[in-house]
Amino acid sequence: GLAVLDAARALDSTLPVIVMTAFGSIETAVEAMKHGAEDFITKPVDPDLLRLLVARGFTVTEDVLYVSLGLLLTVSAGELVVSGATAFFQSLRSGPSPAEIVLVLDRILLVLMIIELLYTVKVSFQEHALVPEPFLVVGLIAVTRRILLLTSQLAVFVEKNNDETGFRHAMFELGLLTVMVVALVASLLMLRKRSAVAP
Repeated sequence: GLAVLDAARALDSTLPVIVMTAFGSIETAVEAMKHGAEDFITKPVDPDLLRLLVARGFTVTEDVLYVSLGLLLTVSAGELVVSGATAFFQSLRSGPSPAEIVLVLDRILLVLMIIELLYTVKVSFQEHALVPEPFLVVGLIAVTRRILLLTSQLAVFVEKNNDETGFRHAMFELGLLTVMVVALVASLLMLRKRSAVAP
């Protein structure tokens, strides 16, 4: 039993392991816990207790993943804020062009998306459930970001190419993005109404 426990922990130290034995003693339980067991149970096994222990093990694993993801998103957001602020101040010194302003706005919207993802991770961590509203907000920010980039690039594209087909494609994409904005906002409003009505 303890050899299997050691092998499992060697593969993944965050893996929650429950040791089950027919010959349980306090010494064996203490030894199993020293080797990294999440819990120790003896046979015959109470199915409700086993279900509870497995659920608790999954919860611990889920929490580790949420914390890791949160740290990764925080570092990414910090790096984007620093690089965005640097680019912004450099463009102020040289007199910002419209392209530089769009680039700064793009980075700001990307940081907002990461912050909203962090909020989603926090809510999921606290409630151990996926809440749809933050994902809709991330989608709304992403669509807004794409609209901003598309409209800023459209003028440059039309000036350079004078191409009617490219213009039609861009207009079609803008129309699709507008429909997405309306759908996302409608979904958010429906969720808010539903949560206001729920007890």
